[in-house]
Amino acid sequence: MNTLPAVWPVTDLVIFDCDSTLAAIEGIDELARLTGKQDDIAVLTKRAMEGDIPLESVYGQRLDISKPTLTQVEQVAQLYADNVIAHSREVISALQTAGCKVFIVSGGLYEPVRRFGEWLGVPREHIHAVKMQFDQLAGEWWRYWEQPGGKNPNANYMSIGTSPLAGTNGKNLVIDQIRSAHPGRAMLIGDGMSDFEAHPHVDLFIGFGGVVTRERVQRESPIYLTAPSLAAILPLALGQRGNTAASKMTFDAGLTEINTGTVQFQNPDLKALFDATVSS
Repeated sequence: MNTLPAVWPVTDLVIFDCDSTLAAIEGIDELARLTGKQDDIAVLTKRAMEGDIPLESVYGQRLDISKPTLTQVEQVAQLYADNVIAHSREVISALQTAGCKVFIVSGGLYEPVRRFGEWLGVPREHIHAVKMQFDQLAGEWWRYWEQPGGKNPNANYMSIGTSPLAGTNGKNLVIDQIRSAHPGRAMLIGDGMSDFEAHPHVDLFIGFGGVVTRERVQRESPIYLTAPSLAAILPLALGQRGNTAASKMTFDAGLTEINTGTVQFQNPDLKALFDATVSS
């Protein structure tokens, strides 16, 4: 935010990353664990998230190593829910009740991210991630009528679908598409370099370090959350407009995080503006 407004602004669009932001896991690493390939894949994920190597150079490689089945991919959705970040559902509900549109833009796999996002209350059409293609002829595919939804649970991963989110700067493109369809002030929350590099495409970027601290993201984010909670997003997105009877407990928890220093403002003038118009 280069020029500060006169009062703390209300956000119209809130865009969340998923892995290590809404949930305290990396879905691709959980798939690696389920398939016994965690050591090989964790190193690649870490290097990509920290910006050491391009995301597109490792995305398909990680899945080629793990070769997950459809069942294993779907298990990740439950792991996301089991490891949901504190206050995620409450914040999303309060934002939407106030008229704010909530989106998930993730470099994770679409099926588990979509299921998790809908569990959080985000509309399916507001969830963006990387789709996969499976070999439906794996295993006893001919007994499809015995399977829920007619899907082959033993279908093996074949390839990823065409998606900008599987490559560098992909989030920039998807966020631009969202903003062209939904005008208004936009906020992005994420933990990784792919999130931070999209910051010129939103009005305010908030780095999230409640799961993993990435040094550059922490150093350069205008606002950085260090606690494993998203409660502070409510007052940061809506100001006092988020302080309703239904959301007061979450709003107060967010203010407490801000006032006790687990929310770091890089620009002291930004913090002063927030205090003058929200905390008072």
